Amino acid sequence: METDEQRNTDERTTRALLQRSHRGPRDLTLTTGRPRPEPGPGEYLIRVGAAGVNFADVMQTRGTYGGGPQAPYVAGFEAAGEIVGTGPDVTDPYPPGTRVVGTGPGAFAQYATVSAAGALPVPAGWSDAAALGMVLNWATALAALKPLGGIAAGETVLVHAAAGGVGQAAVRLARHYGARVVATASPAKHDTVRALGADQVLDARRPDLAAEVTRLTGGVDLVLESVGRATFGASLAVTKPFTGRVVVFGAASGDATLSTHDLVFTHPVQVKGLHIGALAAAAPALYRSLIAELGTLIADGTYPPGTPAVHPLADGPAVLERLEAGRTSGKHALDPWR
Repeated sequence: METDEQRNTDERTTRALLQRSHRGPRDLTLTTGRPRPEPGPGEYLIRVGAAGVNFADVMQTRGTYGGGPQAPYVAGFEAAGEIVGTGPDVTDPYPPGTRVVGTGPGAFAQYATVSAAGALPVPAGWSDAAALGMVLNWATALAALKPLGGIAAGETVLVHAAAGGVGQAAVRLARHYGARVVATASPAKHDTVRALGADQVLDARRPDLAAEVTRLTGGVDLVLESVGRATFGASLAVTKPFTGRVVVFGAASGDATLSTHDLVFTHPVQVKGLHIGALAAAAPALYRSLIAELGTLIADGTYPPGTPAVHPLADGPAVLERLEAGRTSGKHALDPWR
């Protein structure tokens, strides 16, 4: 039987995945007995129920994520769980015991801090794991489609990496707003993407991707670009001149380049960058409007509870390696208590 002393010791420490180098996911190590973090100004401390796995985590393990942490560090930055502490300078804090989803450093652990300004209550009836993606995947997809992408009913949207967390949300949302959706995904994931409502699904690796998208659509109004080097040229080529938009929020295959000569003479399109955390900080009113719309989408059933594949914390390195290799579909999460 656990004694009070053992219980208090457990509450003061945490097991976590520690990234020891920038040599990739295989250098993630499960550690125990780490001091439990303390919430700083503007932060909540949460008992993590589930931590989201994102491609940005892979980039951080390689040291290629802009502004990412330097090794060694506790990995992960998206978590949902119960508030057990509140730092100073939190305006109108949620009471202890409230379950929230948010972002902050060191999410791949039993206890982690999240930004209070961006934390949202877990919707009633949802598990912690079901709420993962709300402030990252769905908010990114919504921002890319609406305020940045200016999506309108009847337009055509090209969604790359459509089987991933943001991609699946984007396909659902684009269809909800009345757009025609052309998507790319690896062939094994085509049925998954079609089931979400995509009108056509193509293999992004096909050499004639731009020609095939143009043949199917005559040119697209909006591209959601998260793949980078492997698809960026095709994305520019299929976008309608002048009125077409390309929203860039990732570069899974590596960085791509775009010159002023390209924009003036070859691809006169509108190109916009998106990082949802930076958007929340730089345009808080816009971010709040996105969150309000997400609430409406949840209420009307357009945004259903998530169904991520949940893995034990020790499996984190293998999950990130599969994500890096393109062998995952949908949202994945880690349970730090397993």
